[in-house]
Amino acid sequence: MKQHTLFGETKESDAGNESIVTLPPSNLPSFIPSEAGMCKFDLSFTIAATGKDLTSDSTVGIALCKEKGKAYYVPIRHSQGLNLTDALNIIKSYLEDTSIAKIGHNLKHDILMLRKEGVHVKGIIYDTMIGSYLLNSNKPDHSLENVALEYLLYKKRSYLEVIGKHHSFADVPIDEATLYAAEDAELAMELKELLFKKLWDEGLEGLYFNMEMPLIYVLADMEEAGIKIQRDRIRQLSKELDEELIKLRQKIFLLSGEEFNINSPKQLSKILFENLGLKPLKKTKTGYSTGMDILEELAKSHDLPGEILNYRTLFKLKTTYIDTLPVLVNKKTGRLHTSFNQTVTATGRLSSSEPNVQNIPIRGPWGTKIREAFVAEEGHILLSADYSQVELRILAHMSNDSGLIEAFKTNVDVHTRTAADLYGIPKEAVTQDMRRTAKTVNFGVIYGISPYGLSDTLKISPKEAGLFIGEYFKKHRSVQKYIEETLVSARTNGYVTTMLGRKRLTPEINSSNALTRQQAERMAINSPIQGTAADLIKIAMIGIWRRLKERGLKTRLILQIHDELLLEVPENELREVKNLVKYEMENAISLSVPIKVEIGCGKSWAEAH
Repeated sequence: MKQHTLFGETKESDAGNESIVTLPPSNLPSFIPSEAGMCKFDLSFTIAATGKDLTSDSTVGIALCKEKGKAYYVPIRHSQGLNLTDALNIIKSYLEDTSIAKIGHNLKHDILMLRKEGVHVKGIIYDTMIGSYLLNSNKPDHSLENVALEYLLYKKRSYLEVIGKHHSFADVPIDEATLYAAEDAELAMELKELLFKKLWDEGLEGLYFNMEMPLIYVLADMEEAGIKIQRDRIRQLSKELDEELIKLRQKIFLLSGEEFNINSPKQLSKILFENLGLKPLKKTKTGYSTGMDILEELAKSHDLPGEILNYRTLFKLKTTYIDTLPVLVNKKTGRLHTSFNQTVTATGRLSSSEPNVQNIPIRGPWGTKIREAFVAEEGHILLSADYSQVELRILAHMSNDSGLIEAFKTNVDVHTRTAADLYGIPKEAVTQDMRRTAKTVNFGVIYGISPYGLSDTLKISPKEAGLFIGEYFKKHRSVQKYIEETLVSARTNGYVTTMLGRKRLTPEINSSNALTRQQAERMAINSPIQGTAADLIKIAMIGIWRRLKERGLKTRLILQIHDELLLEVPENELREVKNLVKYEMENAISLSVPIKVEIGCGKSWAEAH
């Protein structure tokens, strides 16, 4: 029987195989043995909050567990029942004790919630959500419900089930809240034993303790810092974009000969294929496709599809970013606090949400206008540090290709060099169009592109695309050998690894289905390279964060976007921070080619990037 203990009233109740044992508040300080400071022990904890929004929600209670099968719940701000409002002051010393290891599931959330209460979690932390992710990054769901079911064969109730019709967790009856929250802490304790043993068995403990664990603290600081945006500027952009969309709608209706709902695939299909008589290229269950790829092809023969594409792009930009950014600004801080996710992408790269800053367009006038609204506080500068061609540099190292290594060591433009090889001409004769083709081939190789894929991208015949790929591999035989060896290893071992040992499982690489197998092969080729790039910037972030703290600087890391880091720097620290950031990023790992970082500064993100 699992025992869930509630500090508060004095009654006992049973629920299936679980029981709630209540203790008086006076027992709270002694739930951990008094000799705790003299002996090693782990403390599992979870925060129960009013909801799932870090910016607006508050702590309702905290669950604690120091041994399997026995967990405690401390109510702090429930709507009804006894609350121990001073409990966090008592627990604070344990959570801030660096000699006590902390356990939990999605601990970044709990760390940030506790900071709002003046509690700063310190020491080694075992995050079972990240443990699950490192063992299988292909899994889309690393929630506690999912992980407990997979590893413990235990089905726990979800947060939404417990909330039910209640307005927030604060309204959930304390007995029920105890069973739910204490169970979370106890499950994390059980999962820690299983998952971290597996991490050690698979040689992934270094990746966790040296990279992913310290990164939790880095990301917590970044989320807490946020970034300033000019809401008035964003609102002005919204008006400008409305005007642009009105003009586009008028142009679209003029080209189509009638008004219709541009966002309706069914109505658009009728206009394109019935009214205008354009040739349908793909049929779906609901009719003819009007997807992006179809419209791009149709735009070659009529102006309307191209204008529809422009409209869709601007409409998405407006609804996804321009209209939502002002709403997401924190009323207390006046800044935007995005969430960084460690367990979403299969390659190891970070993602962001609410908002997803990584999807703001880099190129184009509207992407620039949005970035102009991201600004530094008074007396500060935004510093953007961006890795240059980092995946190609990693490919050069991992394949040990002499041609690529020489190009990067001698600072020759790698795309121009590839173009000269592909076309059999001197580098001086390479045109911009030739360079663009070579750039597509260079990056296409990293993603395991096929002749058909390359032909579609470059709008050339598959035969010509095949010749380009063949010529590339003639000049870069080491790259071809690396790809072949990677595929053999993936088929044999069932996974591929980055330079630092991050694993990605490749279960479908031996599939009898050709399309499934080819997709798995492309993933196997790309993952070690993209994953190493992800590891590189994570190590750099940790190094920068530590050195800023060691030097007592007030500069803050505020955003990570693909291969770019954005920092907010007091003007008097700019010179020192520039050198610090460049050094940490270029020396995060050692490659056989130089790692190059481009740094820009400005009052806005657009100016800095």
